[in-house]
Parts: sequence; structure tokens; C-alpha cells
Amino acid sequence: MNQQHAFEGYSTEGFFDELFDAEGQPRGGASILIDKFSALSATELKQRQEAVDRALLRMGITFTVYGDQQGTEKIFPFDIVPRIVDAIEWRLIEAGLKQRIEALNRFINDVYHDQDIIREGIVPRDLLDKAKSYRHQCRGLNPPGGIWCHITGTDLIRHADGKIYVLEDNLRCPSGVSYVLQNRLVMKSSFPMAFRDLRVRPVDTYPSKLYETLAGLASNAITTPTIVVLSPGIYNSAYYEHSFLAQQMGVELVEGRDLLVKDDFVYMRTTDGFQRVDVIYRRIDDDFIDPLAFRADSMLGVAGLMNVYRKGHVALANAPGTGVADDKVIYAFVPDMIKFYLDQEPILPNVPTYVCARDDDRRFVLDHLDELVIKAANEAGGYGMLIGPHSTRQQQVEFAHKIEADPRNYIAQPTLALSRVPTLVTDHFEGRHVDLRPYILYGRDIWVLPGGLTRVALRKGSLVVNSSQGGGSKDTWVLADEQAEAVESQQSQQQIVARMAS
Repeated sequence: MNQQHAFEGYSTEGFFDELFDAEGQPRGGASILIDKFSALSATELKQRQEAVDRALLRMGITFTVYGDQQGTEKIFPFDIVPRIVDAIEWRLIEAGLKQRIEALNRFINDVYHDQDIIREGIVPRDLLDKAKSYRHQCRGLNPPGGIWCHITGTDLIRHADGKIYVLEDNLRCPSGVSYVLQNRLVMKSSFPMAFRDLRVRPVDTYPSKLYETLAGLASNAITTPTIVVLSPGIYNSAYYEHSFLAQQMGVELVEGRDLLVKDDFVYMRTTDGFQRVDVIYRRIDDDFIDPLAFRADSMLGVAGLMNVYRKGHVALANAPGTGVADDKVIYAFVPDMIKFYLDQEPILPNVPTYVCARDDDRRFVLDHLDELVIKAANEAGGYGMLIGPHSTRQQQVEFAHKIEADPRNYIAQPTLALSRVPTLVTDHFEGRHVDLRPYILYGRDIWVLPGGLTRVALRKGSLVVNSSQGGGSKDTWVLADEQAEAVESQQSQQQIVARMAS
């Protein structure tokens, strides 16, 4: 790599590359970025990467790997080569995500009320009855505005055919958006001219959008609602994000012990006495939010919280019970949900999925374990998976026993050739596989953050992008068109006026 040809020798190796086409030519929108990186020597690029790493270290951007023998926090690895998404493709992604979230929200509301989709036989009743994340305590709940999933992180991948597919939905406590915001901050400092020349859409409006979404859940009679972020505490893997978002929104970060239920309302303990809480952005799973309604041994939640919620005296985001739509078996039926609830064809397709609870699917999966990716219905973080082509015969036998013992708990998908992005490896670039997690807020309308967390499998040849499995992240640059720039300019001016007024 020299000063004129930073990507000289770089090969797509037959994979779909987000910056280069099959002939090695820059894709639309990527040429400016490639020219700017090519103007830097290997030494300069390495220095920029090290400067970014130091900045992230100073910011304290960390995560905790559960089960790590060291038991220490780790810095989330970051690579300076961004992923680029052009304006036309982003419009498709944005429309597809809005459609999907609306259908999922209707599904959640349906299964806790009339269960029309079950009675019509579109989602088998047996699958719902055995869903570990279905909460019977939520039957008949009516969250404010009928919205259950206020904050969603949907994982997307691009296959070798160039199409974008939905890999999974995360509707309980999706994490990672703090990395998006902090990654962007350090990248703008390192490559300011590239942002200007490529007209990259901003992501720094997310905290204000999140605040608006949460504030909109409060009763109309409350002009300035008291909002809190409820965290399990400093030992949670995403605690950095909990504290970051609370600070960015200007709201209190609390733990369960800071809250109490009194006279059918929720109050926060403060140095000035008790203060009523109107909205809780909870980063605690359903099982732990209220020991009177869920797990009696929970020390993380607030006793009596669900009773207050049922009476409409406090709002929760996300609503309890949304995890039923996180189930990887239920995921297989989202295209059917879109057709049933919206009478539309899915804009973003699912990855083809075999449901092991079906006899024919299970037989096929057991006969092709060496070819497929097997996933447990309720695992996350890259755990509970078998990647067939990279597995041993012993591992395949073990998973066959697991599937036969509990077929409802497993799905299988083909091994996809995830797209790649050039990644700095010591003094040169190599392709590494990536996915993309955009973040969607559902308030008065549905808003999609322009970009999201591009997760990258830093190990050569690996398809597992999760941070707990050795993955890192990249900045995601969504390129603006004139319409997007006009809207964002207007929103930016409105924020300035609002800040001056306050």
C-alpha cells in the first residue's frame, strides 16, 4: 500500500463487496472515499486508526463479555473504513423497516388480545403456546397509543445475490446505538472533508428523537414528563450505553432500588424527596422488571410496577411482552404477518428459514447439518449456534440430539455469503464480513436512524459479527439526496431554536 494506491492488491475474492464491484471498480458513491483513503500512506492510515482507538478508549466505550474468565470490560473494536449506503438503496431499506415494524407491532397486539392470526392458522397455535418469551401477564394490556415496540434494532445482511435480507428482529432491549453515535463523532474528527464531500447524513439527532418518542408516551395532561432510563446496573454488558443515552437525553439513570411504587404511581428517590416518574425506558428484560408479576427472586426490578402500568399511571418502553416477536421461530412468519395485517408484499425478504417444529423441515435439517446454520429460538450474541460448514462431526451430532429433544427451539438457515467491507489489517486492507443493525423508533410515526451499527467479523473468514465473539464495528455512511438534506436541515434549525428557548 503506497501513497497513491491504498487499495492496490485488494481483492473481493468473489464476495459481494460494499465498496468495490466484481471488476474491482468503486461502487457508486464510494469513489470519493476511496480517493481520499488512497491519498494517505500506510503509516498515515495506521496513525489515524490508532488515534481513533485512543479517542474511543478515552470515551470509555466498552462492553462486558459474560462468562469471560477475566471478568473485565473490553473496548469495542472499531475499524476506520466505513460502510457506504447510497440514497436510493437506503430509501428501500427505510420503507422495508417501517413496513416490518408496523406488522410486528400489530402481531404483538393481536397475540395479547384476539389472536386473529392464530385462529386463521397463519401462525400455528402450538408455536405460540411454547414460545418462552410469551408473557401471559400481558394478556389484555393496552400500551399508550397501541404501540408495543418503541425501540427496535433489526439486523440486515446482504447476500451474494446483492439483495438485502432481514436476519432477525430485536424488540426487547436492543443495544448498540451508543456505538453508532460515538463512532460517528471520532470519524468526523478524523475525516471531516470526506463527510462534507460525500454528503453523509447525520446520526446525532437520535437522542432527541428518542426523547420525543419517550415523552410522547406520557399522559397528555403532563407537559414536562419525568423520564428515566432503568438499568440493571454497572455489571450489565450494555451499562455504558444506558448511562450514555441517559446523559444525552438529559434524564436520570436509575436502578430498581431507586424506584418504588406508592399509591398506584411510580416514584424516584431523590435528595429532595420522592418524584413521580411518568415514563421508564427500561433496559431490563421482562422477567426481572417486577418480582410480583414475573420472577419473584428478581432484585433488579420494581415491585408492583406492572400493576401501575396496567392502570396507565406509568409508561414503559418497550412494552412488556414484546419479546414474543424476538423469537427466531416466530421470525419465520413475519412475511405472512405483513400480508395478513397490511395486505402488502414484504419489501425486505427474510432469509429462507426451516422451522424444526415442522416434520418435513426437521428431517431436511437433520440430513444437512453440515450445510446449514442452526439457531436456538431465544439465544443472542452468537451463542446457541451451529455453523454447519465450520463445524465438526461431533458438534453436528450434539446439535442433532438437541433438535430431536426440543424441535420447537430451533430453526435452520442456509449459510449465506455475507457481504464484505475493506478492513485495515496492520498495514493493508482485507475484506471482512459485515451485517447492519439500523435502529427504528416508533412514536407518533415510525422513524429510522439513517445508518446504524455495521458490525464486522474481524477474524479472517469468520461470519460471526457479535462483539462477544470477536467482532467489531464500522461507521455507516448513508449518502443524502436533496429531499433528505432539506428535511434534516429544517430539523437541525428546529433543534437550535428549541435549545435557545430552553
